[in-house]
Amino acid sequence: MPGFSVRRNVTVLMHLLMWGVFGFALFVFQPLSSSVTLPTEFWIKQGIFFALLVGAFYINAQILVPRLLFRDRINAYLASVIGVMAVVLLIHWGIEVYFNLAELVYKAYHPDKPVRRPLAQFRWFQPALMTTLLVMGVSTSIATVLKWQADAQLRQALEQAKTASELSFLKAQINPHFFFNTLNNIYALTLVDVEAARDALHRLSRMMRYVLYETQAGTTMLSKEIAFVQDYMQLMQLRLTDKVAVTFEQPRPLHDVPIAPMLLLPFVENAFKHGVSSVYDSRIHIGIHQHGSELSMEVRNTIFPEKTPSLEVGSGIGLTNTRRRLDLLYPDKYVLAVEEKTPENEYAVHLKLYLDGQAAPVEPMLTASSVPV
Repeated sequence: MPGFSVRRNVTVLMHLLMWGVFGFALFVFQPLSSSVTLPTEFWIKQGIFFALLVGAFYINAQILVPRLLFRDRINAYLASVIGVMAVVLLIHWGIEVYFNLAELVYKAYHPDKPVRRPLAQFRWFQPALMTTLLVMGVSTSIATVLKWQADAQLRQALEQAKTASELSFLKAQINPHFFFNTLNNIYALTLVDVEAARDALHRLSRMMRYVLYETQAGTTMLSKEIAFVQDYMQLMQLRLTDKVAVTFEQPRPLHDVPIAPMLLLPFVENAFKHGVSSVYDSRIHIGIHQHGSELSMEVRNTIFPEKTPSLEVGSGIGLTNTRRRLDLLYPDKYVLAVEEKTPENEYAVHLKLYLDGQAAPVEPMLTASSVPV
């Protein structure tokens, strides 16, 4: 996987740079601070000390931190770290004693002076201790950061899997909800006008092809989504009387952009479900507009006493899941608001989608009387 390869390369480079810095400090910087030629035994000691630091680093990072620190065995971890540091310092001290480095270094700095007794045998302890502490601290920090990154990537992968699963479940709920209602309408139409029913079945088959083939990729083009909505509206109008006035506005010219499939239909379906009366005159208005990368949709329908226009009550499965789909697919990139009752006695839904990825504005989209969903 390219992402894994990049992370691995970055990790290797980070380790190489870190050991390059430590090696420079042990083999270059410290000797440069001295104007004398140090004995060979000094370089042997530095090389062994460097190898001990490398071993302590990876023992801590690969064994102690994962098996003890990350499992909340703090006391055991601290004891193990102290033990590793003690081994490093004891070996370092043993090398100093074995090579008698205190006397050799003294002779290098004072070749014309006799060796003073006793020499300070433990001058090395403080710098060796500080260096070992630094290495162990860096080791713990890097292991912790890598663990945090791995956990974050795992959480992200699980969240993506959960989101994909939830979206599939929601879409599966929306589709039967729509087709059950449509088939009931066509069944009622067969009792009145057979030719109109045939035309309705043809439109329904075209819509089913859209659902089966255009929604599999997760996105569709806006032009196809609008055509799908138009098919649904024409299908619904076959059974409407002259008492219902339906108006539809669409973007002209249309700027085709990707959009989640079947995202607009539930709002239209809700208007036809609650905005049609066999007794009273009624109006349904559906407007879809584009302003740059902003897609807006307005759906209004007449309110009747016997109808329940709320998005929450009596609206079936579609609208509830559509709101959830918006949360999952367009987090912080949409505004959905409703007016329970406008001055024209209409129920209005206003949706704004920001399809270029920009965040939705914080300010309310409607007036103070509107109720955001």
